[in-house]
Amino acid sequence: MRKYLTLFIGIAGSLVLGFGLTSCEGPAGPPGPPGFDGVDGVDGADGLIGSIFEAQIDFDKANDYQAIVDFPSSIDVFDSDVVVAYVLTAVDNGTDIWEPLPQTLFFDTDILLYGYDHTSFDIRFFLDGTIDLGTLDPVFTDGVIFRVAIIPADFAAALDVNKFEDVMSALKVEKVKRIN
Repeated sequence: MRKYLTLFIGIAGSLVLGFGLTSCEGPAGPPGPPGFDGVDGVDGADGLIGSIFEAQIDFDKANDYQAIVDFPSSIDVFDSDVVVAYVLTAVDNGTDIWEPLPQTLFFDTDILLYGYDHTSFDIRFFLDGTIDLGTLDPVFTDGVIFRVAIIPADFAAALDVNKFEDVMSALKVEKVKRIN
């Protein structure tokens, strides 16, 4: 019986204390100072706006078939951002055909890979594969055009980043700036 009495007193005390704390409400205090203006969002993106830029690269033995491109100083790249790169593979009736990297090309018995990696400051494009890179036709090494999309992670989750046109449309980018 003593156990039940202790349990009952404990539960009753908790209820009284719980109701007592939630029912203590006084008049509202004075309003605080106004906050700073925030960045306006773009169609619900909460101010998270992605960026796209373009670079043209020549690959050769002198640069070890790789090139490092610094992100433009006007673009802030955060660790949580998604960085996706594309290579221009063809132009069909005036329409650019962009393929996401890595891009693998197959030859008779060899493979060529266009790849990339990045930091928060730059992106490195490189050629790799089983083919002798020194024997490649200049069409595969000279003036290769890449586009880089830097997309906030929350925004990228709703995109098919494999389709460059979808990324351009979602980010509302109409003209891409080429950097050297």
